[in-house]
Amino acid sequence: MELARVARAGILDDDRTAFLVPWHKLPSPAFERQFLLHFWGDRAHWTPSSWSLGLAVREGGRPIGLQELSARDFGVKGVINSGSWLGRAFQGRGLGTEARAAILALAFTGLGAVAAESGYVDGNAASARVSEKLGYRANGDGYFAIEGKRRLEIKVRCTPDTWNRDLVPVTIEGLAPCLPLFGVGDLGPTDWATF
Repeated sequence: MELARVARAGILDDDRTAFLVPWHKLPSPAFERQFLLHFWGDRAHWTPSSWSLGLAVREGGRPIGLQELSARDFGVKGVINSGSWLGRAFQGRGLGTEARAAILALAFTGLGAVAAESGYVDGNAASARVSEKLGYRANGDGYFAIEGKRRLEIKVRCTPDTWNRDLVPVTIEGLAPCLPLFGVGDLGPTDWATF
């Protein structure tokens, strides 16, 4: 719930929408309920062929935001998607860049991804800058209906060749036993059951 309190305290300075689903604008207690249900749902529906991993961004031991990565058929396609946010009080200090660098290291070095895809609502200069610094390149766009308005999403893609891996050093520990859960390698017949 500490992370929910950070989100509730605010992500944006004004009434802008930074997300395709404006979850951050829900009133209490619907906000808190949906916040928890999102993460419980991710855990409950995890399979090696369809997963979403929400990682808390922490500073001084306190959660300050979230960096998510997800994939469908990662074992075949090798592509991850990501999204992120930081509490308003923690923005503008390079922490979002560090968080995105960490998931790119996990994706490319840890999981062997061939591409990482993301996007941002047109006008979100901070997200655009983080993507650019880390090696994402424009990969198209699309329109979404957000709060009854047409909004443009800029899609971006990073590959091991464009990734600026030296921008933020990242160390990964203890990943090997988890790889099959991400669709990397084989699971034994008793490791995963589907109904």
